[in-house]
Amino acid sequence: MESFFTFLEKRVDDCSSLLCIGLDPHIDDLAVPTAAAARDFCLNLIKQTARYAAAFKPNAAFFEVFGADGWNALKEVVSAIQEESNRLGSLIPVILDAKRGDIASTAEAYAESAFENLGVHCITLSPYLGRDSIEPFIQDSEKGIFLLCKTSNPGAGDLQDLMLESGEPLHLHVAKLAQIWNVRNNIGIVVGATYLETLSRVRAVVPNMWFLAPGVGAQGGELESALKAGLRNDGKGMLLPVSRGIARAEKPGNAAAELRDEMLAIRSSIMESR
Repeated sequence: MESFFTFLEKRVDDCSSLLCIGLDPHIDDLAVPTAAAARDFCLNLIKQTARYAAAFKPNAAFFEVFGADGWNALKEVVSAIQEESNRLGSLIPVILDAKRGDIASTAEAYAESAFENLGVHCITLSPYLGRDSIEPFIQDSEKGIFLLCKTSNPGAGDLQDLMLESGEPLHLHVAKLAQIWNVRNNIGIVVGATYLETLSRVRAVVPNMWFLAPGVGAQGGELESALKAGLRNDGKGMLLPVSRGIARAEKPGNAAAELRDEMLAIRSSIMESR
């Protein structure tokens, strides 16, 4: 049976990349503060970097800030990624960074909005409301989710590191739940590259799951250390999102190519040493 991660792994193989291109049109990076400018900013990045992208990750917030026009711009961005997929002959998954999380009936509407209206392949979710809040997003095995486990921000530990009666931190419990719930091979987890010890510990607990590991670059995460801590034994299982480091480069395409190649070289070295 095909699943979201079947598609993702095929794309990783097709482009020899673990790089996830973040599409975050910060207002400060736009020529003018409009939805059209946000769209054009992203379309330029897509055109320059698609061949190196294992996935694209548009952040909903930077489009929603422009209201209905922003939502329409986001739909155009997703369509442009589909066009690049068709041109390259390889499906490039689109992960909507929205961090949704609500009761089941509301979750059903969010799932329809993301998968049917926008046409994305995957979405980030908060697991805080439990299994029924994510169930509407995982009914179709070809649509995926990444559950927030240990995020990359400084305040992540306020809740995610709380110790349970079992003696384990909350984020490890989330990782274990995600593994149990992953019966359709369409659930991954978000584990920040800024917390290397945690990244390694979570990998030991869920050796086969896919991680979305933000934090390399602008947030201070170090690429080689993150890959050593988070890669599966097969050299996969990890997507590294990079946004500003590529978007703000003089030549985003070159920056993406260099990052992809650096990841490949580090991965090869790690695999040879294992």
